[in-house]
Amino acid sequence: MTNPFIESRNAFLAANPVEQTTFGPRQWGSIRIGDSGPALVLIPGTLGKAEIFWQQIEALKDRVQILALTYPDSHDIEEWSSDLETLMDNAGFASAHILGSSLGGYFVQYFAATRPQRCESIFAANTLSSTEFAVQAPPYALDLANTPIELIRKGFSDGMSKSVEADPSLAPLIGMLMEDVNGGIPEPNLRSRLMAIKYAPPLPRIELPADRICTIEADDDPLIPPPIRDGVRAFAGPAVSYRFLDGGHFPYVVRPADYTALLEERLGLIEDGAVWGKGEMRER
Repeated sequence: MTNPFIESRNAFLAANPVEQTTFGPRQWGSIRIGDSGPALVLIPGTLGKAEIFWQQIEALKDRVQILALTYPDSHDIEEWSSDLETLMDNAGFASAHILGSSLGGYFVQYFAATRPQRCESIFAANTLSSTEFAVQAPPYALDLANTPIELIRKGFSDGMSKSVEADPSLAPLIGMLMEDVNGGIPEPNLRSRLMAIKYAPPLPRIELPADRICTIEADDDPLIPPPIRDGVRAFAGPAVSYRFLDGGHFPYVVRPADYTALLEERLGLIEDGAVWGKGEMRER
């Protein structure tokens, strides 16, 4: 059986291959598209690489300068932040609107707190503002450097299988994500992404004005429960929060048009509130 997400993503990748940038032992993947308009950096979560944002990139590429990233085999978030500055320099971005989802959302908050001058605005999406909740549970509670990779992969697989049992419509998304689990993300990189959360530094206070901060969440996110979502809003202090009434942990994949619309609103490409309405909390 064909998977429409995989087919569409692979067609995008064939036309827009990932380029590699090396910083000593660290190698970042990137997709750089677009020659005019606001600068936008897209950073995935524990699963997903630069191309997981293919639907937003395709929709925005003629109006936005886009840099989408894939993490290196390392887990030092301060080191990542230094690398991101150089990647932005290489892309010609003195500053940018920066979106990070899940692990990327934590990273983006850290980057904004330590390098606010590089941030036109930030999107903290489907994420957390403290790792205290996460590190107490598997897989983060495991010895991530030494636990057999088969056990780590099984943890992902078991959780995703339960999601499909509960909602069979998620099968295409889960099929795509399992490609990453089963080797699409190399073993050292997968371990490093988990270790980035386990050993993440506490977030410094973000000093950006509220109108340059946005949060994104989903009511049915199985990984980020309501108290954690509340905590992100309380910590980040966004002027606007977007709440998907459904969309799970990957609304940019399963609800691409609505996700693109919120980016268009925040980047000034369409009238503010044209799709999502007005107010501090916008639901759709």
